[in-house]
Amino acid sequence: MRVLVTGGSGFIGSHVLDKLVAAGHEPVNFDLLRSPHHNGEVEWVEGSLLDPEQVRAALRGCDAVIHLAAWADVDLVIQDPTSAGAVNVRGTQVILDAARAEGIKRVVYGSTVWVYDKAVGEGALDEDTPLGLPSHFYTATKLAGEMYCRSYGELYGQEHTILRFGIPYGPRSRPTAVVAAFVAKALRGEALTIAGDGSQSRRFVYVEDLAEGVVAGLAPEAANRIYNLVSPDSVTIRMVAETVQEIVGEVELVQVEGRKGDLAPAEISGARAAAELGWRPETPFAEGVRRYVDWVRASDQAKPEPVGPR
Repeated sequence: MRVLVTGGSGFIGSHVLDKLVAAGHEPVNFDLLRSPHHNGEVEWVEGSLLDPEQVRAALRGCDAVIHLAAWADVDLVIQDPTSAGAVNVRGTQVILDAARAEGIKRVVYGSTVWVYDKAVGEGALDEDTPLGLPSHFYTATKLAGEMYCRSYGELYGQEHTILRFGIPYGPRSRPTAVVAAFVAKALRGEALTIAGDGSQSRRFVYVEDLAEGVVAGLAPEAANRIYNLVSPDSVTIRMVAETVQEIVGEVELVQVEGRKGDLAPAEISGARAAAELGWRPETPFAEGVRRYVDWVRASDQAKPEPVGPR
């Protein structure tokens, strides 16, 4: 299967390219930047989500598209909501329009468990739980993308799969992500700051496990379905800090004021992905953090020595 991956040079996307190759598919990376992780081994098409002709040309001849390109750093989204909305919302519609025009069989859309921010339900929240109006603009853009996918399915018969990602971590992570930021501080011997009381919980998922789930979303049985790709256990922010502290070394933990619009604690079920796709994350949180720390240290060792006067 020839599969276009938008944002394939990014954190999650680069791992999805790897898993597509391993599964025998032919991935095509559609991104503004060449992937630094593939050295020309995967076809790269330079282009913007906001250019419909570039998107259509990239999709031509593909069987499916995995749409991951988005503004994902919530702090940057807050700083520039107009640009974030253009990419996250308008860009998703461009993908859907192009897929419809080119006869693409499946659109796999990368969403987020943040859509459960205002959801109300008893027990663990699942894909059938009614969603409330989001409090964070980033969440609003991702939920809008979900709604577009479902609308195009109803109106035009465009086959789609919506994947709600747990909080990804692991090699190639954005440095501002919570695990990466804590690891970087700990490696420098700096204190780890915990927002609020640190009880905010997250369903983290190791990025290589997540990428396996994304590829599983191409399966025939995933057509027009929604799946939570999450780990089975919630991890609090304090637990993240303590895990990093244990793996990297003793550093101070400092409590600071909580962030506005932070995701409220919630139990989120991954049972549907396990039952229908056979997908379950295999990497325990502490082991994933250990692998990430090893990757950071190896990356630092591989950096060339500076040249010139000292």
